Amino acid sequence: MDQLRPKLFDFHGVSMTHFFTDNWDKVQNFKAKPDDIVVATYPKAGTTWVCYILDLLFFHQTCPEREKSVAIYDRVPFLELIFPLYPTGTDKADTLPTSPRIIKTHLPVQFLPKSFWEQNCKIVYVARNAKDNVVSYFHFDRMEKLQPEPGDWSSFLQRFKEGMMVFGSWYDHVSRWWEKKRTYSNIHYIFYEDLVKDTGLEIKKLGSFLGLSTSEEERKKIVAGVQFDVMKANPMTNLSDDLTLDFSVSQFLRKERIISVHSIHLMDNL
Repeated sequence: MDQLRPKLFDFHGVSMTHFFTDNWDKVQNFKAKPDDIVVATYPKAGTTWVCYILDLLFFHQTCPEREKSVAIYDRVPFLELIFPLYPTGTDKADTLPTSPRIIKTHLPVQFLPKSFWEQNCKIVYVARNAKDNVVSYFHFDRMEKLQPEPGDWSSFLQRFKEGMMVFGSWYDHVSRWWEKKRTYSNIHYIFYEDLVKDTGLEIKKLGSFLGLSTSEEERKKIVAGVQFDVMKANPMTNLSDDLTLDFSVSQFLRKERIISVHSIHLMDNL
């Protein structure tokens, strides 16, 4: 599928590819429901992890059969994604059988469809530190054929620092969503590192934000189910059946490490 790798272009001031803009009118005119839950992140900031946590919080007890039969990308549609032969993100969101609908997006805050604001939907935003985020993004782009060619690490890092990535600048993304939460009270802003440090506590905070009365016993079950090794081995969360991913290059779920001391120095000016 190498021929599918797209080119970046400027889209209203943000670097994008056609896989996220070709359905733009339907994305912008998407009809949100008041109980929709939006998971918003910059790419590779723990999106799948938080989507799975939210799905378990809402449906683990009422729909346990989903655990072994419905992949996470079908439970939580990717709103702006459009790819030939696959349902669009908007179509998948419109036909979700669950309530509430959990919908993920990587859109910068200024691009989120207005109906989510109008319906006062709850939004969970996840931010990850730039150093780990860029390493994860690099390895993802190496394996994901729907992304532009990543090139070597040095050129990729430079483009990241310049904001020349799909969905634009990391700094603009995380800071503008942070600013939005000052005026929109239904944003719960999570730091990836806090989720790693104390997953149980962050899940408890998420439940409180969402108005859920999850028991301590149930939270412990969820914490156990969302551990890295468990999710990596789970075909419903590891995306092992995604034909656009080349698993001979990298794993979708991987523990990040800054790849060299030189890399850390290069990132210091971000």
